[in-house]
Amino acid sequence: MTERRFTLHSIRTSKQGQQINVGKDNSEYESIVQTLTMHPDDMQSLNIASGSAVRIRTTQGEATFLCQGGKVPLGMIFVPYGPPTCRLMGGETDGTGMPTSKGWEAEVEPISVGMA
Repeated sequence: MTERRFTLHSIRTSKQGQQINVGKDNSEYESIVQTLTMHPDDMQSLNIASGSAVRIRTTQGEATFLCQGGKVPLGMIFVPYGPPTCRLMGGETDGTGMPTSKGWEAEVEPISVGMA
């Protein structure tokens, strides 16, 4: 399988903020936190179709996300905070109480064909 390194940033989305009022125990919230966004050219370079599953690996762990194209810089990937993202974080907080969540080096590996 082809894989490539990217800079990973975890984020909060406006949809995620709206959905939190409904609760985390529902399928719409699950869908939000299990979706990764990357530049369409990066997706094409790895032969990833929109809706495909990808495995993300950091030095701390790995998680699976569904991939979608979006307006993000080349070489960067963005994932909403949630249980899958927590598998990628270490416990170091640099004294802030919050694990470092931006600027990780991560490998992206396609693991399924999407529903493009």
